[in-house]
Amino acid sequence: MKIQKIDHLGIAVSSIDSGKKFWQDIMGLELEGTETVEEQKVTTAFMPVGESEVELLESTSPDGPIAKYIEKRGAGLQHVAFRVENIDEALAELKEKGVQLIDQTARKGAGGARIAFLHPKATGGILVELCERTN
Repeated sequence: MKIQKIDHLGIAVSSIDSGKKFWQDIMGLELEGTETVEEQKVTTAFMPVGESEVELLESTSPDGPIAKYIEKRGAGLQHVAFRVENIDEALAELKEKGVQLIDQTARKGAGGARIAFLHPKATGGILVELCERTN
């Protein structure tokens, strides 16, 4: 598996507007835009930081994964995403190594990315996302 870089840090927020107060107004990051990913019940807002990004995650539904995360753990860092060269090869290698996966195959993520999550039980408690982008 070839990890190219940290693609983004996913931060669960109660609302994009409240999250922007810190990340944009105080830290000075520029909002690149928002996107709703219906399948994941989430609206995302990306803010570039060099070659990586901060991704704010707002649930669009009370039963969505971000809403459940905030209910259980509160707002804050939800996942770390690593950009990989080939997500299908990365998942095959991880399966071969016995790593517990949330996603057995890649699915559509924000910004046209193909994504898959590793189970926190396999990573020392951190939700890890693999991300493949063509752009």
